[in-house]
Amino acid sequence: MTSLLQNTWHLRRVAEASAKPCDICYKPTTSVLITPDQKDHFYVCPGHLKDRGFCSPVVDEAEVAAKKKREELEREIELIKQEYEERTKKRKKSKDSKKKGKDSDKTANDAKEGSKDDEEDDEKAEKEKNDKVRS
Repeated sequence: MTSLLQNTWHLRRVAEASAKPCDICYKPTTSVLITPDQKDHFYVCPGHLKDRGFCSPVVDEAEVAAKKKREELEREIELIKQEYEERTKKRKKSKDSKKKGKDSDKTANDAKEGSKDDEEDDEKAEKEKNDKVRS
Protein backbone atom coordinates (compact mmCIF):
# COMPACT_ATOMS: atom_id res chain seq x y z
CA MET A 1 0.00 0.00 0.00
CA THR A 2 1.42 3.39 -0.94
CA SER A 3 1.19 6.52 1.16
CA LEU A 4 -0.56 9.57 -0.17
CA LEU A 5 1.43 12.62 -1.15
CA GLN A 6 1.03 15.46 1.31
CA ASN A 7 0.02 18.84 -0.02
CA THR A 8 2.05 20.74 2.58
CA TRP A 9 5.45 21.99 1.49
CA HIS A 10 8.20 23.95 3.24
CA LEU A 11 10.43 26.37 1.39
CA ARG A 12 14.13 25.75 1.86
CA ARG A 13 17.12 27.53 0.34
CA VAL A 14 20.24 25.76 -0.85
CA ALA A 15 23.71 27.14 -1.54
CA GLU A 16 24.48 28.74 -4.91
CA ALA A 17 26.84 25.87 -5.67
CA SER A 18 23.97 23.39 -5.19
CA ALA A 19 21.54 25.27 -7.45
CA LYS A 20 19.61 23.06 -9.85
CA PRO A 21 17.15 23.88 -12.64
CA CYS A 22 13.54 24.74 -11.82
CA ASP A 23 11.31 21.73 -12.49
CA ILE A 24 8.90 23.98 -14.40
CA CYS A 25 10.98 26.42 -16.49
CA TYR A 26 14.52 24.95 -16.15
CA LYS A 27 16.13 28.17 -14.88
CA PRO A 28 18.79 27.68 -12.18
CA THR A 29 17.31 28.17 -8.69
CA THR A 30 18.22 27.78 -5.03
CA SER A 31 14.61 27.44 -3.82
CA VAL A 32 13.40 23.98 -2.93
CA LEU A 33 9.92 22.95 -1.81
CA ILE A 34 10.11 19.93 0.48
CA THR A 35 7.50 17.92 2.41
CA PRO A 36 7.61 18.03 6.23
CA ASP A 37 8.75 14.39 6.38
CA GLN A 38 11.50 15.24 3.82
CA LYS A 39 10.58 12.36 1.51
CA ASP A 40 9.76 14.44 -1.55
CA HIS A 41 11.11 17.70 -2.98
CA PHE A 42 11.26 19.79 -6.12
CA TYR A 43 13.17 22.86 -7.21
CA VAL A 44 11.13 25.92 -8.09
CA CYS A 45 12.21 29.45 -9.01
CA PRO A 46 11.05 32.51 -6.98
CA GLY A 47 8.85 33.68 -9.86
CA HIS A 48 6.69 30.57 -9.58
CA LEU A 49 6.45 30.98 -5.80
CA LYS A 50 4.86 34.40 -6.30
CA ASP A 51 2.26 32.99 -8.70
CA ARG A 52 -1.10 32.74 -6.88
CA GLY A 53 -2.21 29.85 -9.08
CA PHE A 54 0.87 27.77 -8.28
CA CYS A 55 1.02 27.83 -4.47
CA SER A 56 -0.06 29.89 -1.49
CA PRO A 57 1.52 30.21 1.94
CA VAL A 58 -0.12 28.84 5.07
CA VAL A 59 -0.64 31.80 7.39
CA ASP A 60 -0.75 31.32 11.16
CA GLU A 61 -3.22 33.98 12.34
CA ALA A 62 -2.07 33.86 15.97
CA GLU A 63 1.55 34.43 14.97
CA VAL A 64 0.63 37.35 12.70
CA ALA A 65 -1.45 38.97 15.46
CA ALA A 66 1.36 38.52 18.01
CA LYS A 67 3.89 40.06 15.62
CA LYS A 68 1.62 43.03 14.95
CA LYS A 69 1.08 43.60 18.69
CA ARG A 70 4.83 43.40 19.33
CA GLU A 71 5.52 46.00 16.63
CA GLU A 72 2.87 48.35 18.06
CA LEU A 73 4.40 48.05 21.54
CA GLU A 74 7.87 48.80 20.17
CA ARG A 75 6.55 51.92 18.39
CA GLU A 76 4.82 53.08 21.58
CA ILE A 77 7.98 52.54 23.64
CA GLU A 78 9.99 54.58 21.14
CA LEU A 79 7.46 57.43 21.35
CA ILE A 80 7.61 57.41 25.14
CA LYS A 81 11.40 57.47 25.06
CA GLN A 82 11.37 60.43 22.68
CA GLU A 83 8.89 62.32 24.87
CA TYR A 84 11.05 61.66 27.92
CA GLU A 85 14.19 62.87 26.15
CA GLU A 86 12.40 66.05 25.05
CA ARG A 87 11.24 66.73 28.60
CA THR A 88 14.71 66.22 30.03
CA LYS A 89 16.20 68.55 27.42
CA LYS A 90 13.57 71.18 28.24
CA ARG A 91 14.28 70.88 31.96
CA LYS A 92 17.99 71.08 31.38
CA LYS A 93 17.58 74.22 29.30
CA SER A 94 15.33 75.81 31.88
CA LYS A 95 17.79 74.93 34.66
CA ASP A 96 20.66 76.44 32.69
CA SER A 97 18.71 79.62 32.03
CA LYS A 98 17.73 79.87 35.71
CA LYS A 99 21.33 79.46 36.80
CA LYS A 100 22.48 82.19 34.44
CA GLY A 101 19.68 84.52 35.50
CA LYS A 102 20.26 84.16 39.25
CA ASP A 103 22.53 86.46 41.18
CA SER A 104 26.01 85.28 42.07
CA ASP A 105 25.52 86.11 45.79
CA LYS A 106 23.29 83.06 46.34
CA THR A 107 23.67 81.36 49.72
CA ALA A 108 24.64 77.73 50.21
CA ASN A 109 21.23 76.84 51.69
CA ASP A 110 19.38 78.14 48.68
CA ALA A 111 21.59 76.06 46.41
CA LYS A 112 20.87 72.89 48.42
CA GLU A 113 17.10 73.47 48.32
CA GLY A 114 17.19 74.09 44.58
CA SER A 115 19.16 70.92 43.91
CA LYS A 116 16.70 68.88 46.00
CA ASP A 117 13.80 70.19 43.93
CA ASP A 118 15.65 69.35 40.73
CA GLU A 119 16.37 65.83 41.95
CA GLU A 120 12.71 65.33 42.88
CA ASP A 121 11.62 66.50 39.41
CA ASP A 122 14.09 64.10 37.79
CA GLU A 123 12.85 61.22 39.95
CA LYS A 124 9.22 61.99 39.06
CA ALA A 125 10.04 62.09 35.35
CA GLU A 126 11.92 58.80 35.56
CA LYS A 127 9.02 57.19 37.44
CA GLU A 128 6.52 58.41 34.81
CA LYS A 129 8.67 56.98 32.05
CA ASN A 130 8.93 53.60 33.76
CA ASP A 131 5.18 53.48 34.44
CA LYS A 132 4.36 54.17 30.79
CA VAL A 133 6.80 51.55 29.55
CA ARG A 134 5.44 48.90 31.93
CA SER A 135 1.78 49.50 31.05
